[in-house]
Amino acid sequence: MKGYGVLARALRSCADRIYAVPGYPVTDLAAAAGAEPVAGEKVALEYALGDSLSGKRAAVIMKNAGLNACADPLVQATSQGLHGGVVVVAGDDPAAEGSTTTQDSRYYGEIARIPVLEPGPETCAESVDAALSASERFSRVALLRVTPELLFSPGEPVNVTRTRGSGTTAPAVLTMRGRATRADSLFREMFAWSRDHPLNRFSGGAAGIGAAGGRSQVVTVYPPPPQLASYDEIHEIGESFARDHRHVRPPEELAAPETFGERGYYRTFCRGCPFLPALGILQSRRVSVVADAGCSILTLNPPYRLGIASYGLGTAIGVAARSTGVALIGDYGLIHSGIPSLIDVYEKKIPLLCIVLNNRCMGMTGGQESPDPARYISWAKPVTVGAEDREALQRLLVPPEEPVTVIVEGTCPEGRNHETVEC
Repeated sequence: MKGYGVLARALRSCADRIYAVPGYPVTDLAAAAGAEPVAGEKVALEYALGDSLSGKRAAVIMKNAGLNACADPLVQATSQGLHGGVVVVAGDDPAAEGSTTTQDSRYYGEIARIPVLEPGPETCAESVDAALSASERFSRVALLRVTPELLFSPGEPVNVTRTRGSGTTAPAVLTMRGRATRADSLFREMFAWSRDHPLNRFSGGAAGIGAAGGRSQVVTVYPPPPQLASYDEIHEIGESFARDHRHVRPPEELAAPETFGERGYYRTFCRGCPFLPALGILQSRRVSVVADAGCSILTLNPPYRLGIASYGLGTAIGVAARSTGVALIGDYGLIHSGIPSLIDVYEKKIPLLCIVLNNRCMGMTGGQESPDPARYISWAKPVTVGAEDREALQRLLVPPEEPVTVIVEGTCPEGRNHETVEC
């Protein structure tokens, strides 16, 4: 069995959902795994994060260039956390046989502080569950790097036993700084995971990374196992990533993550915010939402506590489509990068209430003007309602049986400034 067949079988055994954007060298892998085609890599990762919030495991298959398209939620997930494991299977093309670049995906391990595994023919099946387990243990996405040398050569079709674990989203009491500190503390623990991982084999001679030959085999390439530092001869495919990172050491021990109570205050919406009636309706109905970046992220804070997670600008729609079923996004977030997710949701008729807060400005960055989104999503037949129309809001803000987009229009108050509340 070829390597891509071995990986596909392991993915079907270990993941509840599999998404893909095909492209060399992972097109055959995506087909063999029965992956659901998605409009774009960022949308696929959003769906996977939504599945994770629902307690499911999810895998996303993409080529190396696609990793750039979903970099924002990939990095954001590290500090925000997740529940079910999420693995990105990134197909690198070091010889540019079917790509315009020779990008090495392993560097995203350093950028996003995520576990990176690169299996060889004997470990490709077991590496799938290992990656998902690492994702759950460290509450962040894991990356599984594959190359044509692995995918199109014979692999070892080992039966994989799926483990059971669960990650955690960042506790609601933490400030954004506290969430980042928590993520860094978990990153520190990843070094011991790599050091002791059973898929690594150290027996002297040259060290081989992934499908590269070597007497010693290393699968957990980031963080690197400390044993790798003693090797002068390291074989790898693509850039000299393992060689250049073999002396990386864990960060110093950090202080406890900061909470709102320790900081002494939290931030909430401006006094006179036109969208408070809509938020009040959602709160009274105990509706959980996925928040976008921008003002909607304040729903994670007191006094609303509506938002269960936020994975970056333009991500709320895709994440909510596979979790809460309710997305709260600003006009600019939708224009910026939310529309591809909305297209995929409508194409697949996924039940979703997409609430667009339309104040025609970028409320978090100084009030710069934002385009009116209505004309750009006319195909979705959005319902536009004034923020003060409580009767219409009561009628419209309910979970639907099909995709529904509600644009809530309001004007920010003069001298707007997010309110700071002591706690």
